[in-house]
Amino acid sequence: MSSPATEVVRLLAVKGETLAVAESLTGGLVAAEITAAPGASQAFRGSVTAYATELKHEVLGVDAALLAARGAVDPQVAAQMAAGVRKVLGADWGIATTGVAGPEEQDGKPVGTVYVAVDGPASELSDGGKVASLRLNGDRAEIRMESVRSVLALLLQELAGEQTGNERAQDTERNGGF
Repeated sequence: MSSPATEVVRLLAVKGETLAVAESLTGGLVAAEITAAPGASQAFRGSVTAYATELKHEVLGVDAALLAARGAVDPQVAAQMAAGVRKVLGADWGIATTGVAGPEEQDGKPVGTVYVAVDGPASELSDGGKVASLRLNGDRAEIRMESVRSVLALLLQELAGEQTGNERAQDTERNGGF
């Protein structure tokens, strides 16, 4: 079975769509996972690692008042990061990660609090985006890797859910199937 990143790249390539990534706690791990997949250059536009809170506003366009009121670890921040990177890098899809990997809490949020978000074509998603709230256990490395898996799973769910029968048939033909 192929990795989630390989499946993401395959589905995006079939649809002729592109992806951009905004990362905070994962620090580039999502982009590394995607670019490790064969054919990534067909679909991956790039990434922004906005680790510092002010970069989430300055580069990704996250609302400054939201950041001031709630901090960087917030579901709306994740949603705005995904939408922002999609816009800034000119992609069809944007995904984002923000959270607390530890070892200490941040902005009053306990270690393991993570939000992952997907923003895609508004016609495909009811409001243009989707956020998952996670409570992860483990050490810093485990929380970061589970965040990578979770954001890719959320994107896969959206990509697979929107694929029509015709696109599936075209993909099967391209891969030598029936």
